[in-house]
Amino acid sequence: MDFTPTEEQTAAQGLAARIFRDLSTHERLVAAGTGSDTELWKELCAAGLTAAVEEIGLLGLVLLLEEQGRVTAQVPFASSCVYGLLAVAEHGTDEQRERLLPALRDGTEVAAGAFPARGGIRADGEGRLSGSVPYVPWLRDASLVLVADAEHGLWIVRTDGPGVRTEPVETTAPWSAARLVLDGAPGERLGGAGAYEEGRAEATPAYEEGRSYEDRRAREDVRTREDARACEDARAYERVLAVSRIAFAGLQAGVCAGSLALAVAHTNTREQFGRPLSTKQAVLMRAADAHMDTEAIRVTAYEAAWRRDTGLPYRRQALTAAWWASEAGKRVVHAGQHLHGGTGADLDHPVHRHFLWGRQLDAHLGCGSEVLQELGELLASVEEPVRAAATEEGAE
Repeated sequence: MDFTPTEEQTAAQGLAARIFRDLSTHERLVAAGTGSDTELWKELCAAGLTAAVEEIGLLGLVLLLEEQGRVTAQVPFASSCVYGLLAVAEHGTDEQRERLLPALRDGTEVAAGAFPARGGIRADGEGRLSGSVPYVPWLRDASLVLVADAEHGLWIVRTDGPGVRTEPVETTAPWSAARLVLDGAPGERLGGAGAYEEGRAEATPAYEEGRSYEDRRAREDVRTREDARACEDARAYERVLAVSRIAFAGLQAGVCAGSLALAVAHTNTREQFGRPLSTKQAVLMRAADAHMDTEAIRVTAYEAAWRRDTGLPYRRQALTAAWWASEAGKRVVHAGQHLHGGTGADLDHPVHRHFLWGRQLDAHLGCGSEVLQELGELLASVEEPVRAAATEEGAE
């Protein structure tokens, strides 16, 4: 494993750090309220950072999202890149890529994602979607939303289309969220109706890893077009969900790093009994634990992103990164607020914003216990063929 960024990734990260640091100030965040900073979004797109994601890969995106998380910049960067750029680039048809990617690259189109699938959306035989999703982050900014139906089919829906209604909702973090209500809304299947037949020969390790023994046997016996479509839907859904978990883990790493940096600055300057708080052993140990947790989030996100970019299986690593982002991220933002003492209770203090983001990310795309259960089931399913082979070998 080699997580050393390429020259292109390093340059993009440096540019993103400068833009976020210069423009995502405390005053502008206060002015934005629970909405997004449209001027910051335009600046990021004009600098070519959204368009660069396809070239610098998922690891490059994780590096950029770290910089966003450090200052809790209120822009739909993660959402539009994961559910728009990367999803269409990997799973879209040639026609969809040619039509959708240019506007997603320059930021004139913004994508949101109704993930994970909770069974609230149903699709009929004509591609019309009905149901609701309680909240979709950055939906208020989006012109497109990637919807996962109850059968894990992926659909592109225009937010201004017929049968689509969005209702603003407030979330823990100011993510410009809204409730999505669909009533016979026309959806465009990501990949098109014939995507399975076009790419049937390709069975990448990223999907095959972790399927249960029975699922693999069932896939080998696929005969009908409906089963083939369902198999391809499951593959695309799992990949998009895994990529989104990795990306948001990178965002959480940045949020935690920003919270810890504020805590370090505060404890170095705040004195108690004539000595800085940072000289107290309890403070040092709390900060050290938070640093180790932050590094654990970062390295697991890096590994998962690197494996995806190099074509290696990454589903287990995505779940591992998501678990650390949830469990460790929660600990870090609590520590950041605790180390600020009474100041941390101030709702207007920058550290409180990191706390809100950390808690929102803690439960986003599955809380720690939910992700851990999914990871355990995945590991058990991988072991099943091994046990079966060992039993047969022993019988011989």
